[in-house]
Amino acid sequence: MEVENILVVDDEEAIREVVSTMLESKGYHCTAVSNGRAAQDQVKRTTPDLVLSDMIMPEMDGIKLLEWLRQYDPEVPVIMVTVRESRADRLRAVESGVNDFIAKPVDQAEVLVRVRAQLRMKEARDEVKRSQAALEETVASRTSELRHALADMQAAEAKTREAHLDTIRRLVLAAELKDSDTSDHIVRISRYSAVLGRALGLPAAEVETGSQAATMHDVGKIGIPSAILRKRGPLTAGERRLIQTHAVIGAHILAGSSSETMQEGERIAISHHEKWDGTGYPHGLAGDSIPLWGRICAIVDVFDALTSRRPYRQPLSDEAALDMMRTDRGRHFDPHVFDIFAAHFDQILAARPEPATAHLFALAAATAVAPNAAMEACA
Repeated sequence: MEVENILVVDDEEAIREVVSTMLESKGYHCTAVSNGRAAQDQVKRTTPDLVLSDMIMPEMDGIKLLEWLRQYDPEVPVIMVTVRESRADRLRAVESGVNDFIAKPVDQAEVLVRVRAQLRMKEARDEVKRSQAALEETVASRTSELRHALADMQAAEAKTREAHLDTIRRLVLAAELKDSDTSDHIVRISRYSAVLGRALGLPAAEVETGSQAATMHDVGKIGIPSAILRKRGPLTAGERRLIQTHAVIGAHILAGSSSETMQEGERIAISHHEKWDGTGYPHGLAGDSIPLWGRICAIVDVFDALTSRRPYRQPLSDEAALDMMRTDRGRHFDPHVFDIFAAHFDQILAARPEPATAHLFALAAATAVAPNAAMEACA
């Protein structure tokens, strides 16, 4: 245990010697000076554990020394030695932050008791400060560790999510490559869906999930023969029934996943060809019984199909496609969602990406098909 240092300040040499000798006999280390100025110099050299100071001294009295100490180091305990009658001086000392008093003439036993008490309190305060500092250091260290762990976890989650989305994109592209579409179609469907979801006031997390899931709407086409998907002429009734099974096939491919995106993709795949009036497929759902993202995808998918080049027809202009779709408001399309789509049409067009891939199939330069044939091609 370290020896505690006590600074004794008194202009009477006899008192300094008696007090210092008594305290050193009890194991303390004492430094004795005769006035406040000398005490200041000593404190600046070595900060004591306690100051025992006379109140009335030449050059600098005990009160001024106390006031200086409280500015220099507020934690150093100070015991003031006063005459019994100096009530006003005692009040000044209290106001200046004194810790305790000893009355003159000094009693050695009293000095020892009060010194021990102040040193114990100082040790307790120092221990609290050490514990607090250690706690703050531990908290800072744990916080830093948690931040690094969180950053690592977020990076791992981001990599996992990106790998997950990459798998989805590749799965979707595999299906799209069987049709006459390109990967640009996938990007457009995702972006259009995101614009429409935000315009509907859906939460950002839901918009992100829904717009990613919408890219999987036609994943079931992977189970449809390419000859039917790429057929230039009208479909037979049997071919139409076969191609309509892609909704069920897609839902079956995506079923049973723990991924929220895959689950939403399953709902979109099975419902994006349902119609508001109940005449769609595969289940003939109507109105709000059709999942919202299925209703969203129905609108953006038809719009993208009408404005995209196909082996069997030329694309329609954006405005021509919108005008054609208006005739199916409330029949094919949810009227409220369609109205939001039309109201935010400029944002839809602004979300369209620049073509990123070359066409993968030979494109016919035929004249534009009739409106009813164009809508049939989107079914």
